Amino acid sequence: MIRSVAVYCGSSSGASDIYMEKAKELGKELAKRSITLIYGGSSIGLMGAVADSVLAAGGKAIGVMPSILDKREISHKSLSELIVVDTMHERKAKMAELADGFITLPGGAGTMEEFFEVFTWAQIGLHKKPIGILNINKYYDPLVALLNHMNKEQFLQDQYRSMSLINEEPAGLLDQFRNYEAPPVKTY
Repeated sequence: MIRSVAVYCGSSSGASDIYMEKAKELGKELAKRSITLIYGGSSIGLMGAVADSVLAAGGKAIGVMPSILDKREISHKSLSELIVVDTMHERKAKMAELADGFITLPGGAGTMEEFFEVFTWAQIGLHKKPIGILNINKYYDPLVALLNHMNKEQFLQDQYRSMSLINEEPAGLLDQFRNYEAPPVKTY
């Protein structure tokens, strides 16, 4: 059962309004399903939009913020809970610990790093939680093509290629989470 989802996304709004619209839609859908948002704790960009939307819809939002960023005054001041940690590594570990699943929205290098970390952790059996990509405005088409290329070139086994759930709609992605079964742990 999915009670909480870690959302990885940009602290920017993106080039198109659709990114903010879908981030807000995801927040509403999380609140509607009583799924707690676990995220990076920021008040800006897509991060802030998801949190604001969850809270406005009566849901729960937990932010995990490293102290260096909290000091820059970008942490969200209205969250259900804000957990301040010392490092970025602690942030990611805490988010993974609190979450029953992971959703990646558009973002930059940090978002990609977060996605690939939980993806890799799933491959080696550190968790069996669903990992979703919300492919807003086809933003992640190049990533999907790369995952397919890794698979074709035999650097990513079929069972792990299918591990990333991809959808353009928040409700559809969360529906996919319900039916997720983790693949067996990678062996060599």
